[in-house]
Amino acid sequence: MRAATWTGVNEVSVETVPDPQILNDHDVILRVRRTTTCGSDLHLIGGYIPAMRAGDVLGHEFMGEVVEVGRGVRHRRVGDRVVVNSFVACGSCWYCRQELYSLCDNGNPNPGITEGLWGQSPGGCIGYSHAMGGYAGSHAEYVRVPYADVGAFVVPDEVSDDRALFASDAVSTGWTGADLAGTKPGDVVAVWGAGGVGQMAARAAMLLGAERVLVVDRVPERLAQVREHVGAGTIDYSQTDVLAELREATGGRGPDVCIEAVGMEAHSPGVHGVYDQVKQQLRLQTGRSSAVREAVLACRKGGSVFVLGVFAGLVDKFPLGAVMNKGLTLRGAQVHGQRYTPRILEHMARGELVTEHLATHVMPLEEAPRGYQLFKDKEDGCVRAVFTP
Repeated sequence: MRAATWTGVNEVSVETVPDPQILNDHDVILRVRRTTTCGSDLHLIGGYIPAMRAGDVLGHEFMGEVVEVGRGVRHRRVGDRVVVNSFVACGSCWYCRQELYSLCDNGNPNPGITEGLWGQSPGGCIGYSHAMGGYAGSHAEYVRVPYADVGAFVVPDEVSDDRALFASDAVSTGWTGADLAGTKPGDVVAVWGAGGVGQMAARAAMLLGAERVLVVDRVPERLAQVREHVGAGTIDYSQTDVLAELREATGGRGPDVCIEAVGMEAHSPGVHGVYDQVKQQLRLQTGRSSAVREAVLACRKGGSVFVLGVFAGLVDKFPLGAVMNKGLTLRGAQVHGQRYTPRILEHMARGELVTEHLATHVMPLEEAPRGYQLFKDKEDGCVRAVFTP
């Protein structure tokens, strides 16, 4: 079959690779109908995440049709149209029983690297390096889905492929951040990043009852999408003082909830941005934390800051004193998609949550290298490139 593979730093190539096979009784094989780029993929492509090997198949946000089922699969059958959560979870370990699915004890068959980095290993992630399980990704004609009864959800007839696709990761990740940050009715929420995850975190906050949501970014096309399709307010950080704008919007107090949805390659203007980028390129730090820093400083006293963007290791200039002295609650997580996907699909079926606008560039799988280039460079208004194998 054909698949988009990582072949070296900043190199993506579409190659012929072996078809996936059932390896465990709880697997299914999916014919991929839609698969999309994600900002966290850029960390892989740029060489910032360890344990990539030439030929690894990329992609972790996808939906498709079941074409083969393992003997132990009970709730999925051939012909089902399903959306699949990016993190692999067994559904039965202690963490899964607490609905902390991305922390599954059994989802990552290669935990040694992440145990060394973080003390303990999270679950595995499809198409996200050998540090996260070594699973082949979804930018392919077919993909193996482990623990399919737990992580593959039947898409309602009312929900199109294009809408269901983003329930796989962007919406469920955004919902994870908005919910675990403690968003409640009446809150003012600020979100850093207007990509797919940031937009969906904003929409989730609104559906959870937030009184006002503001999204911070600098890309005009993305900010326009926030206003038109999400219904949230926007702040262009390249044109104004974000902290002053947020104080003005909250009567001087600051947002109740601040969600960082940018990650380890955050852009910031001025000398601080140059400093962060140079240190990252020299591998003196693994992530640029400018968006997290600003979120911590902006949040009201006693408020909540949630780190939703992907970080791999160490960052510089983290304002720990502000966290402590302002009495902030600081949390972070990978996506607990299995926890939220049923609710997300219900909102999608009722038309309360739309995502089709994120797919600004739809193209055949063979054009994956071009799609990633458009996505990385934000050319031609690209928010997400979607591939149709």
